Amino acid sequence: MDVINTSGRRKTAIARVYLKPGKGEIVVNKKDYKEYFPTGVLQYVVDQPFNITNNQGKFDVYANLNGGGVKGQAEALRLAVSKALIELDAEHRPPLKAKGLLRRDPRMVERKKPGQPKARKKFQFSKR
Repeated sequence: MDVINTSGRRKTAIARVYLKPGKGEIVVNKKDYKEYFPTGVLQYVVDQPFNITNNQGKFDVYANLNGGGVKGQAEALRLAVSKALIELDAEHRPPLKAKGLLRRDPRMVERKKPGQPKARKKFQFSKR
């Protein structure tokens, strides 16, 4: 088995992932993922697909992330890793699907409309 290449998206964040057998190293934008995602919650989000499929420390992940914020990037990375694990072994699909890790979150920022200060906000109305 050689390298598996997948991508994941969340809001405006895009994650391109390369998964290969290894010692469990996760490198994000040429940094260790614990350095790139300093909070424990985001590190847990990145580790979730491996914990659910009992694959901790079996694969090396090299990821390129761009766009969005750190939480969106972490969730995009989680989706990409989940898709790569399914491509590796189809038996991983039911537990990942049950936890909702295969659903691409479609929520995006609504665009600003002309004649309004923001997407939904209106300028103050003056009757007189």
